[in-house]
Amino acid sequence: MQSMAVDSVTASRGRYASIAADIGTFVALMRAGFRRYSTYRQATFAGAFTNTVFGFLKCYVLLAVAAGAAVAGYDPARLATFVWFGQGLLAVVLFWGWTELAERIRSGDVVSDLLRPVHPVTSYLAADLGRAGHAAVTRMLVPVLVGPLFFPVYVPHRWPTVSLFAISVGLAVVISFGCRYLVNAVGFWMLDVRGPMVFWALASGVLSGLYFPLRFLPDWLVVPLWLLTPLPSLFQTPLDVLVEVDPTPRQVALVALQAVWAVLILLLARFVQRRAEHRLVVQGG
Repeated sequence: MQSMAVDSVTASRGRYASIAADIGTFVALMRAGFRRYSTYRQATFAGAFTNTVFGFLKCYVLLAVAAGAAVAGYDPARLATFVWFGQGLLAVVLFWGWTELAERIRSGDVVSDLLRPVHPVTSYLAADLGRAGHAAVTRMLVPVLVGPLFFPVYVPHRWPTVSLFAISVGLAVVISFGCRYLVNAVGFWMLDVRGPMVFWALASGVLSGLYFPLRFLPDWLVVPLWLLTPLPSLFQTPLDVLVEVDPTPRQVALVALQAVWAVLILLLARFVQRRAEHRLVVQGG
């Protein structure tokens, strides 16, 4: 009896140690991703400058469309906040430009990823979260600080908004990573992934709220788009949470929907990865 108790305690300690090691590995990969992108100083500066310039253009266009009135729940201050925080989030969420997995598939280097003790989806996710963290403290700050100097912006009035916004941004990064991973993974079946990449770039830009608030569209189009696709969760949801166009219960529901999409997309990415590995084994890769 005493031996069984000792074995149980030992197994529990071993399980906790394994979980702690997995968490430590994940955090280390995040730090590596952060350090990797911190070396691209000129690209960071150029990206922040470009996002700020386009922020002025986009803000003037949307304010001209609104003509000083509230449109679909957005008054001029909310529209300005939507634009400037959106320009900052663009680099954090990252819609396009990541082709690392597709390139490694094309060159055959992806085989080395399969030999590592960490699942490819997990390792790439950790690195992408590190990248997003670097973008949040560099490229996001410039548009967010410059915009209020020239335009009146909306300041959230409800105390849960800031925490919900932070959670929503984190979920948007995870969803974006999962979608980009799936697009890159097409390379396991296709020699050229430029077609899917272009389709993803167009769809993610137009249908996520990047170019204009999706609430400008009719409800019969927006509601199915929001419920049946993850695209509005990439961009529209975090910004709508920030500018408080909805009451708090609806904000929470939108973030919960993001969480559901994040889980589904990651599970799908792992399933596709498993199918791709099976394909490589069958082909003798």
